[in-house]
Amino acid sequence: MPYKYASLRPDQIDILQNKATEAPFSGEYIEAEATSGSYLCRGCGQALFREDSHFTSHCGWPSFDDQLPGTVAEHPDADGRRTEIVCSQCGGHLGHVFEGEGFTAKNRRHCVNSLSIEFVPDAQVHQSEEIILAAGCFWGVEHLLKQQDGVLKTEVGYIGGQQAYPMYEQVCSKNTGHVVAVRVVFDPERCDVETLIKAFFEIHDFSQSDGQGPDLGPQYLSRIYTFDATQKQIAQQVMALLTDKGFSVATTLHDMAVFWPAEDYHQLYYDKTGKTPYCHSRQVIFSD
Repeated sequence: MPYKYASLRPDQIDILQNKATEAPFSGEYIEAEATSGSYLCRGCGQALFREDSHFTSHCGWPSFDDQLPGTVAEHPDADGRRTEIVCSQCGGHLGHVFEGEGFTAKNRRHCVNSLSIEFVPDAQVHQSEEIILAAGCFWGVEHLLKQQDGVLKTEVGYIGGQQAYPMYEQVCSKNTGHVVAVRVVFDPERCDVETLIKAFFEIHDFSQSDGQGPDLGPQYLSRIYTFDATQKQIAQQVMALLTDKGFSVATTLHDMAVFWPAEDYHQLYYDKTGKTPYCHSRQVIFSD
């Protein structure tokens, strides 16, 4: 199971590894939602909390009165004043736990940094994995990949460049070295890396070496970013299958790099606009 630290931003690393604390009321998930889902460790993808344990405490950070069994470990702070909570799997710092405040019947509050976790609308997942795929304009790539069974979340953004916290206009200037890409978070019990990589190849022209469709330039190149040797090997095997079928493959493989989320208006673009992709569509290549 690949840990995800290689793709994390400096602010996320600072919390998970260096035990920093984000400013109160600065992050997501402060208010409880009337929905169903799970909160995953941003460092390794383990499910930590369900939405039904989430409550609004007005403390400035996400609050939960229970955790999934065995997923959250507790350690006394060095000063002995508070109890730190960490992900039991990767050791990533989450926040602190408090008792006796009377917020809920369980009388327990896990006070969690929002940058340590992420929400997915699935209340059954126990472990997630991810991969980052670039295939031209991320609107269409996201729209099609999120339809794959087992995909828990998609996020569009930028990867592979030199500039920190890039903006769309900067990436499109072709001076930052980034490509536009999609982070795909999935449940390995319902979907696997090979299935996602095959879907990736079926939704774009992987023979095109100068962009994708009418979108030309280095920011639109076809790339696969992998977390570990297993993902890389699977990608190589799928690319070999394509070559054996007579296809020309311009897609390149890369080790994981920092993923910078794109601006909010780019996320789930076609869901927001009701439009359909103009340069991506599904063409079946793999029959199995």
